[in-house]
Amino acid sequence: MNPRKLLGTLNPRRLADARKLVSTDELMDRDRLLRVIGMRYATAALMLVGVAALYGAATFSRPGDASANGHDAPVTSAVLVCPGHEGGRLAVQSLPAPGRGGRVDMAPTKGGAAIGSMTAPGQGWEKDTKSGDDSYTLRATGAMAAGLAAEQTTYEDEGDDRGLAGARCAAPTTDQWFIGPGPVAADEIDLYLTNVDSQPASVDLTALSGEGPLDTTDGRGTRVDPYTTRVVKLGGSAEGLGDIVKPAADLALRVRTNGGRVAASVRVRAGEEKGIEWLPSAPAPASSLVVPGVPGGSGKRRLLVSVPGEADARIRMQVITKDGAFAPQGQDVLDAPAKTVTSLAIDGALVAKAGAVRLVADRPIVAGFAAERGADIAYGAATPPLSASGPGIVAGNRFDSSLVLTAPSGAATVEVTTMNATGRSAPQEVRIPAGRSVETALAVPNGGAKDDTAYGVVIIPKPGSGPVHASRTLARGKDDDYLFTVLPIMPAATIVHLPDTAGSQGALIPG
Repeated sequence: MNPRKLLGTLNPRRLADARKLVSTDELMDRDRLLRVIGMRYATAALMLVGVAALYGAATFSRPGDASANGHDAPVTSAVLVCPGHEGGRLAVQSLPAPGRGGRVDMAPTKGGAAIGSMTAPGQGWEKDTKSGDDSYTLRATGAMAAGLAAEQTTYEDEGDDRGLAGARCAAPTTDQWFIGPGPVAADEIDLYLTNVDSQPASVDLTALSGEGPLDTTDGRGTRVDPYTTRVVKLGGSAEGLGDIVKPAADLALRVRTNGGRVAASVRVRAGEEKGIEWLPSAPAPASSLVVPGVPGGSGKRRLLVSVPGEADARIRMQVITKDGAFAPQGQDVLDAPAKTVTSLAIDGALVAKAGAVRLVADRPIVAGFAAERGADIAYGAATPPLSASGPGIVAGNRFDSSLVLTAPSGAATVEVTTMNATGRSAPQEVRIPAGRSVETALAVPNGGAKDDTAYGVVIIPKPGSGPVHASRTLARGKDDDYLFTVLPIMPAATIVHLPDTAGSQGALIPG
């Protein structure tokens, strides 16, 4: 029945009572609705008050020096790995600084007693190790960790491994680049992977050559067990990229972990009586690079440039020697194909002078050099500039040691100090004119004679100096008996940047 008709059948009194009943039910529903809404708004308000209180507590509990951009703090922990195995000289140098403490210990990676320790800033030590020994891990705690440097060098005056070779002891990381010869240009290329942590690491290898990318599943998922070093033979094993890498004359190798972290070093046996050498680690791809320390004298010198991206690169090149910066005729612009390594002879441009190569590209690149002189070989890589907060420190100087310092874009002055167990030399100021390279011999501390005893060197740019790029050359002998190694000098890690949590909900989440 139609509701209107039903209401029409009611008498007026009943109709009024029905209307009152409907009005009362509506009021009851409205009251319930308002109570529910009120409860919900009250709950939301309480939540807002709680969040505001938490934010207020977090704000008041933060240190007063925090800023929106974070802040810098001194490095108080460091781990470095020296590849060992081949034996040679291990040398460690800490940064001089008054009133600082901490401890440094060097021990076999697989475990065992420390072979050397330091407890005072500015200390250094050295020790000869035998072939076949394990890799060595250096662990530093406290303020002495800031700016710590370690190096492994070998010297052989005869035999297949004749020559000088040097490797900077590497910090464990998740991504690293190397650029140098491929299997066609070397008898043997060994990649040393060291895991200093308690969990296994998994490593993926990819490479670029003159012919293109060498990406293969053979190089994926190489396992490195805790506290061990695994040696991977490039072109000589499946995990070393398999057979695809064998035809490569030049190689840009990328070492990445998909689990854990490793310290990586690459050892090259160049050939009969050409000795061995270690490839220096190259910085991540960048569009502006300086490759310092290209040695002077006779012999071949090649620039190696790799383009990891999908597009070709156009690169402007300058050579920087003691005579100034100039673009070599016919080599001022280099067109490098994508996903390849390009080799360029530069011994003619350098005219037997030591110097550096500056590269400015329209896309990120990786760069280094290969050099031959006398009876030896050496390799170099691009470096970031040194600074007052990131000075240059080299631990294993001996024989004839010299620095090549380059100021690509502004005049610079650096303070050079050598030191060993007997003390330190008076600081020497070295001025580098803008757009020039300067080569300076290192003086043995306290006027000592050049011999087989290692000493450290610290290079600190003076305030107001332009960017300075540096390398160290270690040499012995003359003419056809000349032996040498080049070590690109990286800025020492003395400060770490910590992001600030101000205004972040992360401050409310327990760590």
